[in-house]
Amino acid sequence: MAAVIRRNGRYLLGLRPRSKRHGGLWEFPGGKVHAGESQLDAARRELAEELGVEVTSLGAPLLSVHDEGSPFVIEFIEVVMVGTPAAHEHEAIGWFSIDELRGMALAPADARFVAQLAGGRG
Repeated sequence: MAAVIRRNGRYLLGLRPRSKRHGGLWEFPGGKVHAGESQLDAARRELAEELGVEVTSLGAPLLSVHDEGSPFVIEFIEVVMVGTPAAHEHEAIGWFSIDELRGMALAPADARFVAQLAGGRG
């Protein structure tokens, strides 16, 4: 699950730690949904861990992308949260416009999502 969080026309992304797969690339925050866990519960757990924020609701799933080289399918989902995000697990976080996202070094699945987003001018 990848959280698509938008404020004032900008999207929240985190820079993956260099020691991890796709290290040094930007991604939408999120993580795995555990067995028996709802997507809302997973979003709440993951974003509390990664960003120190509280998820209040989920919107519609926007895109499902197979993560090449892994058995996972990443679902990009609109997320509403409260709080001020901080980089607890990423090297950095930031808010970016669609035009900025198009020029960034993104993890592969995130790059596919941004291409779709930019095509629709999200």
